[in-house]
Amino acid sequence: MTEAALTIHTEQPSRAVAMTPVDMLSLAVERGASVETLEKLMGLRERYEASQARKAFDEAVADAKAGIQPVLKNREGHNGKRYADFAAIAKAVDPIISEFGLSYRFRTTQTDRINVTCILSHKDGHSEETTLSGPADATGNKNAIQAIGSTLTYLQRYTLVQALGLAASEDDDGRKAGAADVQTITEEQAMLLRELIEATNSDQRGVLTYVRADDIESIAADKFDGLVAMLKRKEQRRG
Repeated sequence: MTEAALTIHTEQPSRAVAMTPVDMLSLAVERGASVETLEKLMGLRERYEASQARKAFDEAVADAKAGIQPVLKNREGHNGKRYADFAAIAKAVDPIISEFGLSYRFRTTQTDRINVTCILSHKDGHSEETTLSGPADATGNKNAIQAIGSTLTYLQRYTLVQALGLAASEDDDGRKAGAADVQTITEEQAMLLRELIEATNSDQRGVLTYVRADDIESIAADKFDGLVAMLKRKEQRRG
């Protein structure tokens, strides 16, 4: 017995009905299958559901990453190097990933080192973990608590960045400088996007954040195809 969808033939040999492990288990219960058979089917169903959840997770991460822009480095460290603090990362990430059913949290442990794990989860149940560790940051005359807090925030930033595969940029001057030359979508394309947003029950503000636009009409033309593809995949999953 494989994990792939199986078929059961009806009275007409030329026709077949596709059955998932969930369907097979329900049918087995109805027909009074043995405990051994039910246990095997329950295991098969669990593996099938886990596989489907993993697939949904991968699709959601891919869709979200397509909409997350490089995060602006808004702070300067003691060594003079600029970096994006956690607030800047969260501002860029949170509205996008929530649109695709993703969320994150952190788990922390401490021995001789501080360990932070970012747990990236999808609403269908699959999650993946990214862990980094480091010593307490005692630079800059920090006291013991401040040293721990500094390392915690550092590790939280970088575990989230790694979990999502994000990039950071020095500034957004180039994007602003070229904004006036960006070609926007047509009225027909704007109408199609509104229909897809409504059909998928998507949050319009979240969609606009996804493509960095103030309104539907100002969406860049080169974002149109990717946005339509993303919304249609969401529509198919809802169906």
